[in-house]
Amino acid sequence: MGLINSILTWVMKKRIHQMELFMKYPHEVQDELFKKLLQTGRLTEFGSRYDFGGIQTYEQYRERVPIHSYETLFPYIERQMRGEQNLLWPSEIKWFSKSSGTTNARSKFIPVSQEALEDCHFKGGKDLLSIYVNNYPDTKLFDGKGLAVGGSHRINELDPSATSYYGDVSAVIMRNLPPWAQFIRTPSLETALMSNWEEKIEKLAQESSMDDVTNIAGVPTWTILLIQKVVELKKKQHIMEVWPNLEVFFHGAVSFTPYRNLFKSLIPFEGMRYWEIYNASEGFFGIQDQKNSEEMLLMLDYGVYYEFIPVGEIDKEYPRAIPLSEVELDKQYAMVITTNAGLWRYSIGDTIKFTSLSPYRIRISGRTKHFINAFGEEVIVENAEAAITTACDHTGAVIDNFTAAPVYLAEGKKGGHEWIIEFKVKPASLHEFGHVLDQALRKINSDYDAKRAHDLALVAPIIHSVEEGTFYNWMKSRGKLGGQNKVPRLSNNREYVDDILRMMAEV
Repeated sequence: MGLINSILTWVMKKRIHQMELFMKYPHEVQDELFKKLLQTGRLTEFGSRYDFGGIQTYEQYRERVPIHSYETLFPYIERQMRGEQNLLWPSEIKWFSKSSGTTNARSKFIPVSQEALEDCHFKGGKDLLSIYVNNYPDTKLFDGKGLAVGGSHRINELDPSATSYYGDVSAVIMRNLPPWAQFIRTPSLETALMSNWEEKIEKLAQESSMDDVTNIAGVPTWTILLIQKVVELKKKQHIMEVWPNLEVFFHGAVSFTPYRNLFKSLIPFEGMRYWEIYNASEGFFGIQDQKNSEEMLLMLDYGVYYEFIPVGEIDKEYPRAIPLSEVELDKQYAMVITTNAGLWRYSIGDTIKFTSLSPYRIRISGRTKHFINAFGEEVIVENAEAAITTACDHTGAVIDNFTAAPVYLAEGKKGGHEWIIEFKVKPASLHEFGHVLDQALRKINSDYDAKRAHDLALVAPIIHSVEEGTFYNWMKSRGKLGGQNKVPRLSNNREYVDDILRMMAEV
C-alpha cells in the first residue's frame, strides 16, 4: 500500500467515532441542530417573518412555519439570484445548484451557502470515503485516482455584480473542492466542468484513460456512456483492461437495481463493489454504511433537520409532518428538510422508507410526483424498478433506460400502462417480458393487482422496445444531457411517453 493511501486511509477512519455518536444519540443531535438553525436564521427576512426568535419547540415551529415547495420559496430565491442577501440565510449566497427539474419541466435553482458546502456536501464526500475505508481497511483507493462524472456551471446572469454562479450540484462541489481533493481526482477541472456534453464525454474518456482510476462516482446512465467510450477509445474488450485497479462505483440519483446486470457486463470483475449515496441539489442525506446492503445511514449532523410527511398526507392542503422520533418502519414518507442554506421546511419531492430505527437507515422509494395513479393503482418508482428487474432476471434481458405512463380510458377501451424500454440485451420474447413485468407488479402492489383482476380497470401493459440511443437522443432534444439529469421513470400523464413516441415516428 502506497504512503499517500496509508495516510489518507488513516485520516478517513478517524471520523467514524463521530458518526457513532449521532447513531447513538440521534434525537439529541437533531434537537441541538434544530435550535442552532433557528438561532442562525432568526434575523433573516424569512426568520423575522415567522418570528424565529419566539420559537422554543419543534411543535411551535411546525405550527408557525408552513411546509414550503420550491414554488413558494421561489420569490426569495429569485431575489437572492438578483444579488439580495440575508433573505433566507445570513451568510452570503454565491452559488446556486441547478436541479434537473425532474418534478416539472423547468429547472430549479437551490441556494448553496458556504456552510452547506463545508458541513454538508464536502462532509458527505469525506464521510463516504471514511465509511468505505472502514468497511475495507485494505483498500488501495488512494493509490490511484477517483473519476467523477459531473456537470457544468456558469455565471449567474441575473446578478448585476456578476459574482454569483449556478450549475449542477456536482459542478458546484468540484469548483469549490480543496486542493487535496483535487489532487486525488481525474479528469482536469477544466474538462470536468465543460458544458457541451458530447465534447465532454470524448475529452473525459481521453484524459481518464491515461490515469489509474480506482473509483468512479456519478449517475449510472452517464457513467455507462463514459465506460463504453473509454473501452472504444482504447480498443479493449472491457474496462478492467484499461483500469485494472478499479474497485468501486459510488452511485446515486437513481435506483441502481435496473442497471446492476449492465454494469456487471461492462465491468466483468467479481470483486467490483457498488456503493450507494443519497445526495441531491438540496444536500447530502444518506450513505450506505454496510457491505452488500441496499440501505443508507441517514446522516444527522450535516446541518440538515429532518421531518417526514406520511404519504397519505402529501396531497392535503396542509399536510402534517412528524419529527424523526415518530417515524415507523417500512412506511412511505415524503422528506422535508430545514438546512444551513436557508431551506425552511422544504419538501424536496423524494419519498423514503425506514429500514432501521437504531440507527436510522433508509431506502429511497420514489418521487412525490413520479408515480402512476390514474386508476387508483398507486404505482411508485420502487414498484416499477423492482418489477422490471424481475422481468430482466427471468428473461435474460438487460435494460438501459425506461419510462412509463398511463393509457387513459376511452370509449369502448379500458385503461392500462404503456412502457418504453431501451434494452442493451433484448429478451427473446417481448410478450413474455411484459407478462412477467405485469405479474411482478401485481405481486408487489395490491392496488395494481386489484385493478388488473379480470382486466377490471386495467389491461395488460403495452411494451415498446426502442433502439439503443433513443433515450440519449430524447434527453438531448430536451437539453438534458449529462450532469444530474436523469430519465423520469414514471409519470401520471403522457407528456414524456408521447414525446418519445412522437420523436420515434419522425425518424
